[in-house]
Amino acid sequence: MGLMTRAFVLITMVACLTSVANAIAGQASFYTPPYRPSSCYGNEDRGVMIMAANSALFNNRAACGTRYRVTCTGGINAVPRPCTGNSVEVTVVDLCPGCASNQIDLSQEAFAVIGNPDAGRINIEYNRI
Repeated sequence: MGLMTRAFVLITMVACLTSVANAIAGQASFYTPPYRPSSCYGNEDRGVMIMAANSALFNNRAACGTRYRVTCTGGINAVPRPCTGNSVEVTVVDLCPGCASNQIDLSQEAFAVIGNPDAGRINIEYNRI
C-alpha cells in the first residue's frame, strides 16, 4: 500500500470515528400529517424529511433549520426487525413538547426510512450535519 493510500485510509478512519464520537443517543417516535403549521416556519412547506426537537435541543427556536442525520440503533419493544439499516437526513421544523430530553419526533415518512412504523418508538443516534 502506497503512502498516499495509507494516508487516505487513516483520514477516512478518523473521520468515521469523529462522526461516531459526536453521535447523540436517544429515541425517536413519529408524528403524522399535517405537518403545518410548524413552530419554525408557520404554513411554509418544508417537505416531509423533518423533525420536531425536544425542548432542550429546540432551544427557543435556535435549532430551526438545523439538519441531522438519524440512524436507528435498535428496538424498544418486541417488534421484529425495528431498523431498516438506513439513515435519514431531517430538518428541525418544530418543537416536540411531549418529548423527553433524549427524544425526537420524526415525520412519519422520515421514521419509515430508518425504522418499522409498527415499532412506534426506536433507539437512535443522530448527528448534526
